[in-house]
Amino acid sequence: MEKKRRILQRVIFILMALTVAGCLIAWLVMQRERPWLAFYIACCGGVMLVNLVILLVFVRKNVK
Repeated sequence: MEKKRRILQRVIFILMALTVAGCLIAWLVMQRERPWLAFYIACCGGVMLVNLVILLVFVRKNVK
């Protein structure tokens, strides 16, 4: 079951990396034209990142 936990953790880390990369790209592309929309997308990505961190904590504790 240790293998199952490692796979889930890797998937969560990959999702976290993709979220951060997507937020940064969106921020850099949209910052000049629509600064409020860029800020909104960055905040949504931050909320998703916090949720993934919480999910990672629960996976580490509960998956056996």
